[in-house]
Amino acid sequence: MKAWLDTTLKALNLVDTMEQPNGFTRLGYSKEELASMDVFREVAEELGLSVRKDHAGNLMARWEGETNQVVLTGSHLDTVENGGGYDGVAGVLCSLGAVKALKESGFKPHHSIEVVCFASEESARFGVSTIGSKSVAGIFDKSVENVRDRHGTSIREAVESTGLEWSSIGQAERPQDEILSFIELHIEQGTQIEDHGAGFGIVRGVACPIRLKVKVEGMAGHTGTTPMGKRTDALVALAPLITFVSKEAERLSNESTKPLVATVSTLDMKPNVMNVIPGYAEAGIDIRSVDDVLKKSMANKIIEQCRNLENEFNVTIKLETLVDNSSILLDEELTAKVKAAGERLGYKTYEMDSGAGHDVMNMAAKWPSALVFIPCEKGISHHPMEHSTLDDLYAGVKILAEVIQQEAGE
Repeated sequence: MKAWLDTTLKALNLVDTMEQPNGFTRLGYSKEELASMDVFREVAEELGLSVRKDHAGNLMARWEGETNQVVLTGSHLDTVENGGGYDGVAGVLCSLGAVKALKESGFKPHHSIEVVCFASEESARFGVSTIGSKSVAGIFDKSVENVRDRHGTSIREAVESTGLEWSSIGQAERPQDEILSFIELHIEQGTQIEDHGAGFGIVRGVACPIRLKVKVEGMAGHTGTTPMGKRTDALVALAPLITFVSKEAERLSNESTKPLVATVSTLDMKPNVMNVIPGYAEAGIDIRSVDDVLKKSMANKIIEQCRNLENEFNVTIKLETLVDNSSILLDEELTAKVKAAGERLGYKTYEMDSGAGHDVMNMAAKWPSALVFIPCEKGISHHPMEHSTLDDLYAGVKILAEVIQQEAGE
């Protein structure tokens, strides 16, 4: 199995070696993502599965059972630019591996089993994430059709360039009674499993963000002739907010039973010229916790601090809420089954929350869903050095096979 995992991992990544200094770039609805999906189809068909593409570009590889109800597992194959070869791929690989293991054991499914390869999970191309799984769950907002990538291609154009019809993307939605459960495996993208000496992580919830845009309006002026005491520097007014967000998030997190993180993750200023005082500055802030009350508290603290800075520096500060998504709690019963399956196999569990979004958060809106993490070395992710060992991938295969057998059996 480990040799098969190694070979198939490289095949799905379209490489002969995982040592890729520039990483992997397979953006959503690109020819590279399609090429990787073609490999998925080939591997699935070699395992005796029937494969179909839905109206959103997702691939479903099916092992027919005695009923039409489906136990679903899988993840995605697209990446960020110059990313790693395990984010998403590990989940697809281990799901296929679990089917291979079950077939070799002689298992006969009562309920049908499907391995899904979701399209365009990453937001790297358009700033819009999880298009494929949102479509399956019936929660994709088609109003984003004119959002464009940095080359000027719209989401609609990208989708239709793969042979799909934008007008039909809603037909990817699946009936609620068709899917019994969904189980996603993913690399952790952090170090909590390693830090706690565990073999795998079982996820209780996904911390969806509040995202704020802070716009500071001051007055541009000549850097050489405007006295220091007569300036209205927008960047100077914004600068204290960066430290405030970091320190206040740490304080609130330490005082709470649930972790909170907040990041000033984008900055812009105008005119951005060496000899001109910044007359305008802008920051994007990302706030995450599975505790929605805690997230809102942090957002309110930022709003309060902006009012203080407005008065202190004689600037105008406007705030815009870009995203305010409720966090997702995963199905307790299915999560307990996954935890128990891993422990039966001898792996130590660490219960945790996910600070990153995954396809499972959309599936959980409609079906019982669970998310299992395997370690990734030093927590490195979205980077060419991203790595999970074959031992960890094999553990993921065994855990998924154990749970799928339980879910799909009589």
